[in-house]
Amino acid sequence: MGLFSSPIKTMDDLYLHTIQDIYYAEAQIAKALPKMMDQAANPQLKAAFQRHLGETQEQVRRLERVFGLLGQPAKGATCPAINGIIEEAEELLSDCDDPAVRDAAMLAAAQAVEHYEISRYGTLIAWSKQAGRSDVADLLSETLAEEKATDETLSALAEKSVNRQAEAATA
Repeated sequence: MGLFSSPIKTMDDLYLHTIQDIYYAEAQIAKALPKMMDQAANPQLKAAFQRHLGETQEQVRRLERVFGLLGQPAKGATCPAINGIIEEAEELLSDCDDPAVRDAAMLAAAQAVEHYEISRYGTLIAWSKQAGRSDVADLLSETLAEEKATDETLSALAEKSVNRQAEAATA
């Protein structure tokens, strides 16, 4: 059966598995964000992580509503991709001695997470529409908009201060 807990034989199986995957991913992100907030030296980055933690908690609740609409129990499926992104970030952060450089590393890791989420939600929205589940697509679209906004916020923060501070710290 490979990495997945049950065989994926149909599009419905794949659809449900992918929702379970992003549900697991959101839960892992919610666990990782407080650690990142604690390690962030840049106050704007710390605030961005704090805001996103609140959004992530709401996204988990939104996914629980999706499971309800689909008549399925809310349960996650292990997501090797998010586990890998988080593990890589933790290893990278443990190697960063300078707080400004660590902030740049955390911001880059956060954007890797956002890009993963954006791809998953985009796929799920398309599949939801194809399946005639506009109710689910609408909920997932709310989350996709938040993920894109977070990515834009992180990009602006990187360009305006975090990356410059990291560069100045190592010059």
